[in-house]
Amino acid sequence: MSTRRSTRRTLLTSAAAVLTGAVLLTGCGSDDGDGDGAGASGKETGTRHLTDATGREVDVPSAPKKVVTLSEPTLDAALALGVEPVGATAGRGQKGVSTYLAGKAGKAQVVATVAEADMEKVAALRPDLILLDETTAVKTQVSKLESIAPTVVTAKLNEDWKKAFTATADALDKESEAQKIISGFDADLAAAKKKLGANAGASVSVVRWQNGAPSAVGRGVGHVGSTLSDLGLGRPAAQQGVGSGHSEPVSLEKLSAIDADWLVLGTLGDKADGEKAYAEAKKVPNFGKLKAERNGHVIVVQGSAWNSAGGPLAARIVLDDLTKALVS
Repeated sequence: MSTRRSTRRTLLTSAAAVLTGAVLLTGCGSDDGDGDGAGASGKETGTRHLTDATGREVDVPSAPKKVVTLSEPTLDAALALGVEPVGATAGRGQKGVSTYLAGKAGKAQVVATVAEADMEKVAALRPDLILLDETTAVKTQVSKLESIAPTVVTAKLNEDWKKAFTATADALDKESEAQKIISGFDADLAAAKKKLGANAGASVSVVRWQNGAPSAVGRGVGHVGSTLSDLGLGRPAAQQGVGSGHSEPVSLEKLSAIDADWLVLGTLGDKADGEKAYAEAKKVPNFGKLKAERNGHVIVVQGSAWNSAGGPLAARIVLDDLTKALVS
């Protein structure tokens, strides 16, 4: 009997020792996992290494949770990819984000304009990733921004919008999603081009009507210029090539510079603002002499999408507007 009790004590002691050892080993494994970012939470706490558009080496979070976008294209791109930033830039000439993005970025706090960023507001958001590009003057404040969070300059000035979008997607670790968006856009553009009919090769002038006068916009390879070019549509002589700035004022005495087969007209706001601007434009001497006005070929648009330095969401609006007006 004593022998059985002794044996039982020995077995219990051995089992306890094995259990204790297993617990200790498990604890050690957990410590190692936390240290090198492995395990279930590894992707959330890990980082990725990338080189931004300025050649800077940046370690960005693998799964950023609090993103701040300080330029119009990076805000557009992030929203297109399903990422709602906690902080964003105001649209050109607007207090809030660009009108065409307001429905998707309603929760984002405005912490910058195209001219500058409010560093205190940016820091207060405690972001884990900051995105911008060279369409904003905030590009001169990168050294201050990177002391707040990893900061990526996604594109140079006048960069092709698809390349800029892909770079933003890379920073957000969403390149495959971006490629699907671009592929879908390209397919719809190709389909529209085949149906232009009599408008194939037509010339299109794009202007922002503000303060009683027009400014030519959409030159170069931005989302407006490249969409028009890819559709095989031409531009007036004064709107060809890369512009010297985002927009170029046109004198009322030289309205012929904006004449074309079709005239796209908008403001920095919504389509209702564009309609008001069009009514104002029609009162200007010589506007009625423009070919597009005489032929009923003025397209009033939601100007914030056409006149911003936009991304895939703006490009989609541009393509849809042109398809509705020109495709037969």
